[in-house]
Amino acid sequence: MGELSDIFDFLEEVRLRPGMWVRSLDELHSVLCGYRVALEVHDIGEEFDFWPIGPFAEWLWTRLGRHSSLGWWVEIEREAEELARDPIELFFTFVDEFRLERRSSETDVV
Repeated sequence: MGELSDIFDFLEEVRLRPGMWVRSLDELHSVLCGYRVALEVHDIGEEFDFWPIGPFAEWLWTRLGRHSSLGWWVEIEREAEELARDPIELFFTFVDEFRLERRSSETDVV
């Protein structure tokens, strides 16, 4: 693993070998919370989209057409079960969509 510049670089490492990092989305959520705490401890001003209520969760509620207080990881697991898909794989599909829409909206603003 080389130098990582942000959370999305870290997530790409997880995507390459998910089983090495986590066994479930609940564990991934815990790892991401640890990542966020480390940013705070080391006074790194990086945006963090993956809190239970935050940009990714809000985007996901819109994408799924429902709101939940359970957390994005629980709703992705539910959605994966309905679609008969791997939850971690579906998470990365949603992350890709989230990033694409974000880039698109940032380009529209400029």
